[in-house]
Order: sequence, then C-alpha cells, then structure tokens
Amino acid sequence: MIEKGKISAVQMAILLYPTVVATAILILPATTGQFAKQDMWLSPIWASLFGYLAVIIAYRLHHYYPQKTFVQYSEKIVGKFPGKLLGLGFLFFVLHTNGMILRDYAEFVTGNFLLQTPIIVTIMTMAFVCALAVRGGLEVIARSSQIFFPVFIVLFLVIVLLLIPALEPKNIFPVMEEGVNPSIVGAIIPSQWFSELFLISFLLPYLRKKENGLKWGLISTVLILVTLVITNLFSLLLFGDITPSFNYPVMDAARYINIAEFLQHVESIVMAIWVTGMFVKICIFSYVVVIGTAQWLHLSDYRPIVFPIGFLSVSISMWSASNAQELTHFTNTSWTFYACLFLIVIPLVLLLTAKLRNKFQKSSNTER
Repeated sequence: MIEKGKISAVQMAILLYPTVVATAILILPATTGQFAKQDMWLSPIWASLFGYLAVIIAYRLHHYYPQKTFVQYSEKIVGKFPGKLLGLGFLFFVLHTNGMILRDYAEFVTGNFLLQTPIIVTIMTMAFVCALAVRGGLEVIARSSQIFFPVFIVLFLVIVLLLIPALEPKNIFPVMEEGVNPSIVGAIIPSQWFSELFLISFLLPYLRKKENGLKWGLISTVLILVTLVITNLFSLLLFGDITPSFNYPVMDAARYINIAEFLQHVESIVMAIWVTGMFVKICIFSYVVVIGTAQWLHLSDYRPIVFPIGFLSVSISMWSASNAQELTHFTNTSWTFYACLFLIVIPLVLLLTAKLRNKFQKSSNTER
C-alpha cells in the first residue's frame, strides 16, 4: 500500500465532518431558503439521506475490496480499461471540485476580510499549507483535524448562544404551509454536499479497526445533519423570509450580535470557523486526488506529485469561474448533477456489479 499511516474510526469521522460542513455552513440558509422558505430547516434532513447512502455504498464496496480504494477496485469490477476510464473521470471530478472549493474559500475571505489582497495570493497560501499537510500523510491530516475540530465546534456554539436573545420563534410558522415539496426541492443542492461523504472510500482501507468504519461514518453524518439543521433554523428565526437575500446569512447573523454595546463585531469568529473547516476539507480533497493519482499510475510513492497537483488545483480555481456569481451559479445548477453522477450513481452501479460478480462466482464454485 502506498499510504503507510493508519487512523482510528473516530479520526475518520472528525475528518468527514468539516468535509461537508465547511462549505455548507455559510451558504446553506440562502440556498435552501430560496426554495423551502420557512421550511428550510427541514431540507438538511432530506439531504442527509444522500449522506447515509454514500457512506453505506462506500462501506459495502470496501467490504468486497477491503484493501483498495475507488480507483483500484473499479478496475477489478468492470475491467482494466473501463476501470481506468472511471478512475480518471473520478479523479478529474475531485480535482475540479477541489479547485472550486479553493476559489469559494478565497472569494469569501477576500470579499469580507482581506479586501486589498489579490485573490490568487489567498488561494496559493491555502493550497500550499494544505499541500504540506497532504505530503505529511493521512495521519498528519487526521491529527491536524483533531486540533481544529474542537475549535470549530466551540466557535460555532459561541455564535449560536450569542444569537439566542435575538431569535423570533414566530418566523418558523406556518410549518409546511405548501406541503413537503418545497423543503424537498430545497434539499437538492445540499444533498450533493452530503454525497461528498463517499470520499470515505479513500479512508476506510487505512483504519486500524475496520469494523468501526460504518458506525463512525454514520455518526459523522448525524453530526453534520444536526449542525446544518441548527444553522438553517437559527438563520430562519433571526432573518425570517429575507434569509435568501443574504449571500452569507451566518456572517450577517454574526454582525447582528450586539451584547450591551460591549460584545460586537464577532464576525471574526465566523472567519475562524470558515478557515479551520476549509483547511480540513481542502486537505481531504487534495489527499484523495494525490493518493488516487498515484494508484492510477501505479506509483510507489505519492509525495512527489503533491505539489504538482496542488498547482493544478490552483490553476483550476482560477479557471473554473470568472467571479463569485458565476461560481455560485455553477454550484447551484450543473455541479448538482455532476456530483451526483460521480458520488452516487457510478458507485451504486459498481456496487450492484460487484454483488452480481460475487454471486456468480459463488454459484460457479458451488457447481464445481
């Protein structure tokens, strides 16, 4: 195996949590509120079904090929050449998505805090730091995530607690005024963020206790669900019907905090949440591209390609969109189907094929 490091199932869950939450926490209320309105808090519940599905598919494929990742077992399931094409397509998807994540991170930071800093500088600094972590291996990324995870949770809870006095419970009513359909439509975009949990397939082979993989994968999904429901619910109770009009409702909510004319301008807390979460997310996506490329090319070591792939991610981040509006439009339209294809549809087809192959092999052995 190229990766020599091992992580625990708990560390895996801590890695998965910011992989979804980091992107969703700032823009989810605006995205879901546009369609679901006062039922936006229900949308993450429906979207989480894709997360459970992604984890279960990844774990079942891992059950058939316990020492292999998606790039490796796709060749075993559908044959060498088709498997190579699937692996290449998947790696391009993850690389492209990583570039968009870098751009998304930089657009928020430069647009709200580092107003005079060129966006390429913001992108390159984060890409470089993440490349150093990836070069250190999976254990380094996992330990970094362990350090940042408590910070992320504590800062998020601080924002939640400080907002409680300003909440208006009446904003949640009427519940399901137009039925369940609006909340389901609002779940379409976040469902693809939950689908990113399929990247667990690149972590399961390196668990110390593989039997705990499914349990902690599902626990991580539940924690993500709870976080996103709270995020949407508090945004709704604070802003009501105007929530979709904000680009970053959580940021604007933090600016709303004013305790006795003393505690103000706590948006820096949101900045800290965003940076810590995005660091882990970009590390995971970069690691998947690097380890997958090394396996696709049958390299003996993945470290020499870390910085070249980091450079590619930076290039794609600048190429993927000309501005934040174009990036948001792509994320809210084409990317939804793009992600569903590579994170749910193709893995599900591979799982069904693997089951049929396994059943056929068993029946052949029985006949002999």
